[in-house]
This record gives sequence, structure tokens and C-alpha cells, in this order.
Amino acid sequence: MDDIKFKTRVVGVDLALDYTTCAVIDIRGTIIAKEAFATSDYPDVNNFVSVLYEKIVRLSENNGGIENIRSVGISAPSSNYKTGCVENASNLSWKGCVPLAAMLRDRLGLAVAVANDAHVTALGEEAFGTAHGMKSFIVMTFSQGGVGSCVFVNGRPHLGANGFAGEIGHTCFVENGRQCGCGRKGCLETYVSVRGVEQNARDLMAETDTPSLLRSIDNLDIKAVKLCCQQDDALAIEAVQRAGSILGRALANYASILNPEAIILTGDMLQVKEWFIPSMRESLEKNVFHNIRGKVRVLPSILNTEDRTVLGASALAWEVKEYSLFK
Repeated sequence: MDDIKFKTRVVGVDLALDYTTCAVIDIRGTIIAKEAFATSDYPDVNNFVSVLYEKIVRLSENNGGIENIRSVGISAPSSNYKTGCVENASNLSWKGCVPLAAMLRDRLGLAVAVANDAHVTALGEEAFGTAHGMKSFIVMTFSQGGVGSCVFVNGRPHLGANGFAGEIGHTCFVENGRQCGCGRKGCLETYVSVRGVEQNARDLMAETDTPSLLRSIDNLDIKAVKLCCQQDDALAIEAVQRAGSILGRALANYASILNPEAIILTGDMLQVKEWFIPSMRESLEKNVFHNIRGKVRVLPSILNTEDRTVLGASALAWEVKEYSLFK
């Protein structure tokens, strides 16, 4: 039998709207090295892929050599694991269906997998985080003003027929409600994301004359809301709790259908978890099917925020069938 070298390193890539981060990661989830560059500097996807290729090669060569990299996993907005494409991303300058996995594979000569951030985050939570050892769970992601989810059933992610399962953020919550970036109105994420909380705060200030620290803030964002909550500002706390209550109702439906072991929360909304999670739990328990009431845990992620997505991307890299020009 031929002596086949077993490679113990992969590259994880977090393609976010502001920065793209590349990391060399070993089989145990140890980040050997990482580097970032501005995503928005490359509105042409061909130029972006060229830069990404160069960054991966240089990072790999400086940390053991590209010949020791098994594969690459990429987390990207609106991407589809089944096709390897970024499909109709509303928040990126690349339009249409972009075959990102194939484009990078052709440059690198290595296997490349692409998936959306919820799918990637769930893989990371299962491999290295809060969901480790669980078989059936839901991961909720709150990032860049959006809300996503990924469902694990019997130890595997459920992606749906076309690869788009889990888009809970774009389920309709209020008919003809708040405008969503997807083009529709009333989507859940417009009420329970960080942008949703910020709008809740603005609505509450318009609805009432109640004194609030929020009224003196020019650029209202989630960090400002958190600071006001920490000072026991009633309107700020209500803005967060309103989002938690709405999400709890939505998750009660989700949990009643899927009966998961746990719902794991990741991302931006954990900044205000002290006020968000209790209201969400209360609403979930009030509205969930009675036979599973009290049996679905709501847990925050234990993974480091800065490393969560690249770790998940490394888990994704191990999922793709190995291919290499560097045997």
C-alpha cells in the first residue's frame, strides 16, 4: 500500500462585510496563525479571489507550507454549501450567482467548501463549542444586523432541498411591517436583531414622553443601548426585552416543530444578553408546546467571538472531500 500523508491542518476563512479573515487551524481547533484584509476594497470578485488566494498561500507557506493544508472552508453571506456559490447576496457588491468555491479551488489546487455563516457557526459549535456532544439543536446567529439559524438533526445539519433551510430571520412576523434588506416587509430580523433593538428604542422614544438617557444620544447603536441598560434606563431595557419577547415567540414555534435539545445563541445580541435572554426564555416557555415546556435549553455560545467563525470554517473544511495538487 502506498504511504499516504495524513494532513492535519486546514484554512478557515470568515468573509464578512467589513473584513475577511484567514486562519491556519490544526485538527484540534488550534489557530496557528491568522490574517485579515478589508473585504470592501475588492468590489470585483475576481480581484477579491486573487487577493484571498495570495493571503492563503502566504499564510500557509509561513506556517508549515501549503503542501500540509488539507482543504479550505469559507463562511460567506448568502452562500450555499450544496452549490459552492454565493447566491444573490444583497449586502455584497457581487451580484448574481458567484461560484466562489470553484474559483478559489482552481487557483489553489485544494478542496474548497463554502457555506453561510449560520451553517458554519453551527459546525463550529458542534465541533468546539456549546453544542459539543449534542445531536439535535438549533444555532441562532445575530450578525451585521441580520438573523439566521442552522438546525442539526440526528448529528447532521439540515440544509433543505436547495441549501437554504434555516432562514428564520426572513420569516414574516408582521404583515406590511418594517422594511427588510431582502426587499420584503415585516421579517423577523427587523425586530430581533441589533438593528431591530435600535429601532425599538426609537419607536419607544416616539411613543412616550418617559425620560431616558437614549434621548441624548445622537448616533444610537447597540453599544449605546447597552450602556443605558447598565444604568437601569427603563426605555433601553424595554427596547431589548421587546426584541427578546418577540424572538421567544418565534423560537417557541421552531422548538415545537423540531423538539431540539437546546437553542444556542451567538453573535451581536449577546452584548445585551443580561436583558435579552431572560425575556426570550420567558416568552418561549409561555408559547412552546406544553409537552416540551422546560425541556429546551437556551444557551449562549462559549466560543470566543473573534474566533468563532474561522473555527466553524475549519470544521467545514474537514467536511469536503479531499482534493490536492500537493500529494
